[in-house]
Amino acid sequence: MTSGQGIPHTISVVIPVYRGASTLPGLVQDISSLARPYLTPEGHEAQVSEVILVHDRGPDESDTVMRRLQAEYPFVRTVWLSRNYGQHAATLAGMASSTGEWIATIDEDGLYPPGQIGRLLDAAIDANATLVYADPDRATPASAFRNVTSRGSKAVIDIMTGSKAARNYHSFRLVLGDVGRSVANYAGSGVYLDVALGWVAGNVVTAPVTLREEVDRPSGYNLRRLLSHFWSMVLSSGTRGLRIVSATGFVFAVIGIIAAIVIVIQRLTVGEWPPGLASIAVALLLLGGIILLSLGIIAEYIGVAVNQAMGKPPFLVIPDPQNGPLGRERQAQSATYGRPTRK
Repeated sequence: MTSGQGIPHTISVVIPVYRGASTLPGLVQDISSLARPYLTPEGHEAQVSEVILVHDRGPDESDTVMRRLQAEYPFVRTVWLSRNYGQHAATLAGMASSTGEWIATIDEDGLYPPGQIGRLLDAAIDANATLVYADPDRATPASAFRNVTSRGSKAVIDIMTGSKAARNYHSFRLVLGDVGRSVANYAGSGVYLDVALGWVAGNVVTAPVTLREEVDRPSGYNLRRLLSHFWSMVLSSGTRGLRIVSATGFVFAVIGIIAAIVIVIQRLTVGEWPPGLASIAVALLLLGGIILLSLGIIAEYIGVAVNQAMGKPPFLVIPDPQNGPLGRERQAQSATYGRPTRK
């Protein structure tokens, strides 16, 4: 089975770049073999029409490497963000700039062979799906703590949303181009990418992929960023968090009423206040903590709404900084420092 009349499925490959100076050249070279029409494992004709490198203002020399790759490969395009927005915002920026029938997103570290994009396309066509997530053959080479917490956080999101979608979330994905670009246009600041995709994607499936053995690159996520990632996923998953807050408040209100009735009955029947003031103090502290936590969750939801009402963008694309005023100033300074001094 082919795509029909010899017309290949065009695929835009979006790569958010944070620390890719050492891995991008090899990854783009691997993708270059897909830049001409080829057949997927199930015989569908496909072609990578463009590779979009999105610079997320990382700490290394990724920008220099990106410019070199754009000059070397005609299918490579670069997108420049005004500051560091994070992986999901950078991915959205790449999606918004894409033109392919399909959009494949892949990490910069080269852990996933680009050749397996064909497996994702096969799964999409076979299941008539608009979104396909990779299903790796083993856990990613991260710490056991990170892998466990990642699975745990996805389980929490599944409970909060009442679905089983979060367990499939993965950065190696294939989405129908029109769906991906539409999500990039309406997703607000702080919205978790996969949650936003789930709002509009029809049939969502997974496809088995094989990880590379030789990749050994430290994760760019520390504990703080992982927690921020998780919290963004919670706030984007809907209003069930607020419902949990309401349910928790109702349960403890009922417990408080029952305790108050018991104390009043004991005062009327026994004639003295029951012992256990320490227990009451502990209960008050516990309730106070729950109240403050609940108010904090509500404040986070309000903060998300305020950011969107103020028009805070999830990302801002700018021209290549090297070609702007700041780039000219740096070039002028370099030329000045390199001149021989007069005697």
